[in-house]
Amino acid sequence: MLRLADVMRRHGPSYLECHGDSMLPEHLRAVNAILTCRTPELGAHVATCGQCGYEHLLFHSCRHRACPQCGGDRTTKWLEQQRELLLPVPYFHVVFTLPSELRRIVRSNQKALLAVLFKAAFETLSELCADPRHLGAAQIGALAVLHTWTRTLEWHPHLHMLVPGGGVAPDGETWVGKRKRKDRRQFLVPVKALAKRFRGCFMYLARRALPNVNFPEIPWKKGWVVFAKPTVQGTDSVLQYLGRYVHRTALSDHAIVGQDDKTVTFGYRSSRDNQRKTMTLPGQEFLRRFLQHVIPKGFHRVRAFGLLHPAHRTTLGRLQMLLSRRGAVVPETVSDEPTGLAHFPCPRCGMRTLRRGRQLSPEECLLFMARSSAAQDEQARAPPAAA
Repeated sequence: MLRLADVMRRHGPSYLECHGDSMLPEHLRAVNAILTCRTPELGAHVATCGQCGYEHLLFHSCRHRACPQCGGDRTTKWLEQQRELLLPVPYFHVVFTLPSELRRIVRSNQKALLAVLFKAAFETLSELCADPRHLGAAQIGALAVLHTWTRTLEWHPHLHMLVPGGGVAPDGETWVGKRKRKDRRQFLVPVKALAKRFRGCFMYLARRALPNVNFPEIPWKKGWVVFAKPTVQGTDSVLQYLGRYVHRTALSDHAIVGQDDKTVTFGYRSSRDNQRKTMTLPGQEFLRRFLQHVIPKGFHRVRAFGLLHPAHRTTLGRLQMLLSRRGAVVPETVSDEPTGLAHFPCPRCGMRTLRRGRQLSPEECLLFMARSSAAQDEQARAPPAAA
């Protein structure tokens, strides 16, 4: 299977030769991390199988958030931490999207304007939820995840928010839940009103953050895209839904179909007809599209607001107890998936009985690999056991 690291080894030198002087430090760090991930350059651990005694070399990961090989492990750990923070209420999925006229200026000022995107989205949502005509909650919670890509790797900043269907009333003690309408449809807040207020809030905060920047004029008739709908219900379902949007990179290794000396081909699912398609790009254009989604160092792409913020853990715990007493009990979910080294089967016997052993430096990794190859060659040249 082709990996993103294979594409970078083949097309990276020419890309660095053309654009190395103008590349951002974050992009250079991402390239280096992906190239060295799970290679002898980062060292390794020796894992010994408790069944057959075979010694297996486990290379260290780069843990860079742009690396497609490292995202899955972090997502699993993150979901385990979030399992205890769910409220036994319906959840809503809300998406805030910036118009095409603002995408270039946001890409040029990512640290300032992407932070404005987070703030404007939650302030707008909180303001409408506080309206007694909609929810009447003085305090709500939200978990927001930033995405900057389309399925073809174009720059398209938008925010996914997972919002509990309710909040704390102005008295600070009562839970106000979202009720079903007569037509049995559920809405958190009106989408059209949410889009209009989001537009005004974002532009106000953006101009305050960058007073010396001229923002492009956006026609008033052009509506800003805001999407909201209930998520699938149930504790496990909500957690799995969260996992789709947390710690994802712009492209996974499985999406890369092929490459040659000039081009790279990757697969994607079209948003228009929901069909699987492929796209072929020049190698340098492919790397440019991928690297533009490496966000600035220190910028948090996943943020919690309101009741879900770490500062309100005590309040969240009281709400879980209050809502559970009403009959909506949060079930205890124990994952049957193996964790740690038990996730990896032994290459020789296939049993999941690996135990972590000593740590090896890059030089020791090469010596270990050389000894293992020599031992395999000796075994291959040895006479059959029957002889």
